[in-house]
Amino acid sequence: MSAATTNGRANGINGIKYTNGTNGTNGVKPKESKVDVLIVGAGPAGLMAAAWMAHCGISARIVEKRNTKIFTGQADGLNSRTIEIFDSLGFSDRVWKESNHMQEICMWNPNAEGVIHRSDRIPDTVVGISRYQQCVLNQSRIERWFIDNIKKYSSQNNNNAISVERGILPESLVIDESNVEDDEAYPVTVALRTLTEEEATPVQAATASKSAASDGLFRSNLVQDDDEADLLRKSQSRPGTKEIVHAKYVIGCDGARSWTRRALGLELEGEATDYIWGVMDIIPITDFPDIRHRCAVHSAENGSLMVIPRENRLVRLYIQLKEVVPDASGRADRSKITPDLIFRAAQKILAPYKLDYEYCDWWTAYQIGQRVGNSYDVHNRVFLAGDAVHTHSPKAGQGMNVSMQDTFNLGWKVALVLKGICKREILATYQSERRRIAQDLIEFDHKFSRLFSGRPAKDLMDAEGIDMEEFKRAFMRGNMFASGMQVDYGPSDLVVKSGNWRELGDRSEKSAKLLTKAKIADDKFAKKQALATGIPVGKRLASVKVVSQADARPWHLQERLKSDGRFRIVLFAGKILSPQQKARVDRFCAKLDAPESFLRRITPADKAIDSVIDILTIHASPRKDTELLRDFPDILHPFDQHLGWDYTKVYADDVSYHEGFGNAYKNYGVDKEKGCVVVLRPDHYVAWVGDIDDFEDMESYFEGCMRLPAVSAAQDVGIVVETVSSVTNKAVGQVRVSVSPVSE
Repeated sequence: MSAATTNGRANGINGIKYTNGTNGTNGVKPKESKVDVLIVGAGPAGLMAAAWMAHCGISARIVEKRNTKIFTGQADGLNSRTIEIFDSLGFSDRVWKESNHMQEICMWNPNAEGVIHRSDRIPDTVVGISRYQQCVLNQSRIERWFIDNIKKYSSQNNNNAISVERGILPESLVIDESNVEDDEAYPVTVALRTLTEEEATPVQAATASKSAASDGLFRSNLVQDDDEADLLRKSQSRPGTKEIVHAKYVIGCDGARSWTRRALGLELEGEATDYIWGVMDIIPITDFPDIRHRCAVHSAENGSLMVIPRENRLVRLYIQLKEVVPDASGRADRSKITPDLIFRAAQKILAPYKLDYEYCDWWTAYQIGQRVGNSYDVHNRVFLAGDAVHTHSPKAGQGMNVSMQDTFNLGWKVALVLKGICKREILATYQSERRRIAQDLIEFDHKFSRLFSGRPAKDLMDAEGIDMEEFKRAFMRGNMFASGMQVDYGPSDLVVKSGNWRELGDRSEKSAKLLTKAKIADDKFAKKQALATGIPVGKRLASVKVVSQADARPWHLQERLKSDGRFRIVLFAGKILSPQQKARVDRFCAKLDAPESFLRRITPADKAIDSVIDILTIHASPRKDTELLRDFPDILHPFDQHLGWDYTKVYADDVSYHEGFGNAYKNYGVDKEKGCVVVLRPDHYVAWVGDIDDFEDMESYFEGCMRLPAVSAAQDVGIVVETVSSVTNKAVGQVRVSVSPVSE
């Protein structure tokens, strides 16, 4: 083992060394186990990672130091992209029904007399950007639905269901560097300790004065780190509390004070500001007219406040605490912060409007800090996600969203590498793609927090004050960023595009090499992108309505993109009734269906032809003049000898009876005569765009990121032939050939 990996970076952080599994065990040999993926931390980021493992059938464990999930407080904002992801996982309907939908933002600023007044209204979510708008809901409910979803899919796809193991604290982490390139090895060893109920229960401060509110200060950045060394010493005195876990991969989702990050010797880079904010979830009693709108309120002298209307009549108030100032060390005195102090500050900011409450659900305080991790992984075996690698203020509503989207990006990559479908090299794209998002977020939050926390300018000559028009412009630009739709991944083995690595990567040397090697010539890419101008490569596929060829039901295309680990080929077949276009589609499908094609080579012999790569077709001919079995090659609607034809794969860009015309070809910028082909990654981001005749180029994309057996292997091993019986009134005679993927 490498001393650099094990000394200090791994075992020294708690002053405890793991030596042959006997240290601190009272002579009892600890239990040992193996797992493909160990997830540390059961917040939203950790649960998203576990959801991918459940949906992809991967052996995984998720451990959490706290003895219970949260019930009140913490994050609440959900952006449009996050809800699209929830839909792909199967529980967006629960979120959408229970959450409070955000429709409008009201700006409140002081008038010439210094009295706050409503100065503007803007839409809360950019109009038309998604079929979902931003909403707010308690993090505890989201975690509950994640846990239900993980249990459901892991029970279906694994022998053992994945469940959150609570009251478990990591003790040490060791990486065997000699085995990190071995796909079959378990190179990461983590020692875990089981805590008592008391040890796993966080200590909380005094509750709010008018109710038995939960205090969130134990998770505030105003408090010191938990004394993990003391907890470990106590647990070591009890026999049988230690377990040694050997893992292929570890994902650290354990928050801003991440044990995993410190074990790896990695750091967050950035700084804290002098701005201290309090947060309260209350049922307000007030005459403030916009209490059920999202509001940004700047007072003349008393600071700023944000209003976030919540579910169940709750309202969250983010309140600037001008009375609390950091000391010489840069940290505020936590003992001075009480619910009464926070609430009095809110009353001053909203004056002359009255504000009171009888019920407070939760409260906390925090110091704005903007930091990003210097690295997101070690050896592409141990990864960090969420607050473990980026921290910022919560007012932009991005913390939980970006954290979940980190592991939504990472989870499928780890799963497909474990399944032998994708090459390990794709794991390097996690940092290049997600660290830049964090950097952009920090830059946005730095400016946004300064504008929000600053005093409004009294006049044009007030250089120290904040221009409220500048604040409005920043807010509106931030809405696009906050929606989650500005994510634009750079060139890599997973994204075929051109571009400058300084603009599309995370500006690290590692990512620069990755992006520079992968990008294609600007002119070549421009020609490909012109085939689908509304489907930008590197961005998530926007959704439009299409109509099922089989039964005339309208669908949002995104509804057909389930998070099940499959890549997707979306064939825009154009006017399929045109003989010339039909011939092009037939040639494309013949190559796709050939025994030596990448599709046949990557599909395991005992699996359906769409089990690794799904094919969806959208054509531009009138639906009523088109027949599924007559006009579309069999590979576009595969046959199963037990279930018959698949009727869920082919769609028309046509008018539906009750939900209008989605105009997919126009919205996607695709020519109705010639069509095109689009490849989507399992996380719905556009990977490749090309002409229907560009089959070899598309095949090169899959050869670049997948572990495809050589063509000779496809001809020599494990060929399965299935003859499909006659269907309808014609003999079909389909031949199905597939092989199991093998290591290169």
